[in-house]
Amino acid sequence: MTERPGVGTIGWVDLTVDAVDAVRDFYSDVVGWKPEPVIMGQYVDYNMTTPNGGVPAAGVCHRRDGNAHIPPVWMVYFVVADLEESIAKVLARGGEVVAEPRRAGNTRYAMFKDPAGAVAALVQQE
Repeated sequence: MTERPGVGTIGWVDLTVDAVDAVRDFYSDVVGWKPEPVIMGQYVDYNMTTPNGGVPAAGVCHRRDGNAHIPPVWMVYFVVADLEESIAKVLARGGEVVAEPRRAGNTRYAMFKDPAGAVAALVQQE
């Protein structure tokens, strides 16, 4: 993405699965995305980019290490101004933290479950 998504928008979406290569190829064929490797140490995840222009559209990630607990669903990342404040509001409104805050580059994020049981993530850009 060329511009940083603003507070209150969906900043990213990814899918964390066991069969990364098969899922990568599935979405390449069905949607037309082009995979770009993202080296994660001992394995490779993928940014899936648009067919005309190579703009990152989504991620396909391995379900291992810190992501081993993530369910195989399309995870949306909601951009917030203050991660800790938003986590406190999740808890106050009957939600639950599924994964404590972590850092990825210049962002911090945490996964949560809303009162209905839907899982999503909050992300703060620094």
